Amino acid sequence: HGTIKMHTPAQTPSPYEGLEPDDRRKWVCVYPAYINGRKTIQQGRRVAKGVAVDNPLCSEICDVCKSQKLNAEVEQGKMYPRELSRDHIYAGRVRVQLWDNSKSPLNEEIITRKQLFAVLCQLIPKLKTRQVGKGG
Repeated sequence: HGTIKMHTPAQTPSPYEGLEPDDRRKWVCVYPAYINGRKTIQQGRRVAKGVAVDNPLCSEICDVCKSQKLNAEVEQGKMYPRELSRDHIYAGRVRVQLWDNSKSPLNEEIITRKQLFAVLCQLIPKLKTRQVGKGG
């Protein structure tokens, strides 16, 4: 009788194992749907509706990340799998580096994805491109 070897998750090597934190494949992915107030949880929103942003753009996410001393890069050719509309407005994702090669956070106040989402939701509405003319 031959024995069947089962692969447990602990035995399966991670495709990212051995990569340095500055390798873009290790960076956190942020799709605009994660923080979009017009999306439902089923459609991919990952923050509370009360703090979510109205239709965030990849460029806005990238700008805020860079203002927080994080490395960020827009990947235009990517599309969120749950996004039903194939419109170019919804295309793209942002890769964000939270940690450097010495495993130190690039920004001490943003060390997790949840903290990153919170900062994005807080700062995107304050961007100049989002400000409606207040002059008189």
